[in-house]
Amino acid sequence: MEAVRITLNKILKSALPLMALLALGSCSSQSGERNVETNGSTHETAAVNEIAEDQVMGQTIYVPTYSHIYTRDKNRVINLAVTLSIRNTDAQSPILVTSAKYYDTRGAVVRDYIAKPVRLGPMASTDFVVADGDTSGGSGANFIVEWSSAAVVSDPVVEAVMISTAQQQGISFISTGRVIKDRRHNGASK
Repeated sequence: MEAVRITLNKILKSALPLMALLALGSCSSQSGERNVETNGSTHETAAVNEIAEDQVMGQTIYVPTYSHIYTRDKNRVINLAVTLSIRNTDAQSPILVTSAKYYDTRGAVVRDYIAKPVRLGPMASTDFVVADGDTSGGSGANFIVEWSSAAVVSDPVVEAVMISTAQQQGISFISTGRVIKDRRHNGASK
């Protein structure tokens, strides 16, 4: 019996540091949320001053978004957070994001998220967030995104994710961007 007690004490002493680490790890945020930079982008991107004349292709993309949606009737709304995601899908060349303007239901510019062009390296992405409390866009809000490239590249993926976790329910959906203007210069083709 004494041998069992000694063995048990040894096991407990060696397991105690492991249990402490596990307990500390479980004290971290349980919400799954992460802190992001306040400028709206979750990673570093380089603002550049590239000459537009060197660009051989580009697009203007319309992305429908919703700062709120109606539930039951027009008097009951659920506010939504919007994340605009711009993803360079080309594995070889960068793209230059020159504009990301947020428009309201009436078609007025609410905010321009890009002051200077942003270079997205191969396979890089950037995103911009409209907080769920910001209902200035309305139910017919949208983004207009413009990008260009000095090389022939694959088209980027531009989409918005809308989400709400209010009122003990979760709502989320995506909205895919639609090309409204395609620019190809100097005989550029895919």
